[in-house]
Amino acid sequence: MIIAIDGPTASGKGTLAKRVAAHYGFHLLDTGLLYRAVAQTMRDAGQSLHNENAATLVAQKLDFEALDERRLRTREIGDAASVISVYPGVRQALFEGQRLFAQKQPGAVLDGRDIGTVICPEAEAKLFVTATPEIRAHRRWLELVKQDPALSEESVLEDIRRRDERDSNRSHAPLKIADDARLLDTSGMDIETASREALRLIEASLSRKG
Repeated sequence: MIIAIDGPTASGKGTLAKRVAAHYGFHLLDTGLLYRAVAQTMRDAGQSLHNENAATLVAQKLDFEALDERRLRTREIGDAASVISVYPGVRQALFEGQRLFAQKQPGAVLDGRDIGTVICPEAEAKLFVTATPEIRAHRRWLELVKQDPALSEESVLEDIRRRDERDSNRSHAPLKIADDARLLDTSGMDIETASREALRLIEASLSRKG
């Protein structure tokens, strides 16, 4: 079984994906970490993020089992990942690895931007998790200000809007809701409420598909 959870940055989809995977006992893949890992590898090697060929080569050799989540969760790497994620070569290089992961038994939860539309359009359940840009910026600021006390919430909001624009308007696999996905707006929800609603929507999808 495959559960696809998509949505823009800081919508809460990552936290929900972890809870959904734990609830069902499924494998979990945060596909955003793949792009962050490519960007981090390029930065470590002193390569320009605007070199699509170099980014594609890094993506082709990426080890999905060696992702250092703690190191990859910085604001700088998030911004860098947003740059290289628009490259068709990078997305294609990571495509097969994500498809293989999705076949893990007894099931897999994948969260990202294009899981329900491109990576796993056949997923038995699909969620599109979102929230207002202001809410998402506040959530992300609360995370990042611990690392950078001087960080302003306004600058985070600007980053959120810039990444939304880039993700939604890229030519290859843009961020959009799948036709058969269920929408979950977490703007007015705490994590417990959002988790319950996510599971309710997933169960509704599974029941409908028999």
